[in-house]
Amino acid sequence: MYNVLLDDIRNARIPGGSPLRAAPVAERLGVSITPVREALRRLEKDRLISYESHHGATVIDLSDEALVEYYDVRAVVEGLGARLAAGRITAEQLAGLWAVHGSMVEDIAAGRRERLGELSRHLHLAIADIGGPAFLGEQARAIRNSYPVPQDASLWLDDNHVQRHIVDAHARILGAVEEGDGDTAERVMIEHVRLSAAYRIGERTGPLD
Repeated sequence: MYNVLLDDIRNARIPGGSPLRAAPVAERLGVSITPVREALRRLEKDRLISYESHHGATVIDLSDEALVEYYDVRAVVEGLGARLAAGRITAEQLAGLWAVHGSMVEDIAAGRRERLGELSRHLHLAIADIGGPAFLGEQARAIRNSYPVPQDASLWLDDNHVQRHIVDAHARILGAVEEGDGDTAERVMIEHVRLSAAYRIGERTGPLD
């Protein structure tokens, strides 16, 4: 039950700000209310939902300030992962990353957007795993799992930004890693991740320039 609700929240099938009541959830999923309540307690511990008196549980929706902090933390951790990966990546690992990037380029050309977000997540976390296999990859996952990005807020859906801000950035990161240039890999990764915060806030307040 916990995993079902966790997946729904992380994939924004239950978007931020949505009420999450035990009885309707139990009815929808065809289970008793007890495992749903236990799942909600675990989600609250994960800080994915919050409780308010007389309102019950609500899926967390970050403020602009918290959103910037979330992406800043991601940028630091994933940027460090890129820097470290540049110094320890193997030829086989590098080929795997370029293969993922190539699949994304092909999907974009074919107009297939539905799996781009997940492929991007895989690419970022793979770089973090290579850079910091003992701790860093796990921390990168924990940060990402702490807040789901709504699918309708993804840069992958925006034709004006997908090539310049994502595809080209991924290629530059991989190119720097391949060359062993940790400084550039880290800098481009940080800029790339922070752009997502600017985009998300721009979607709330107006178009991103």
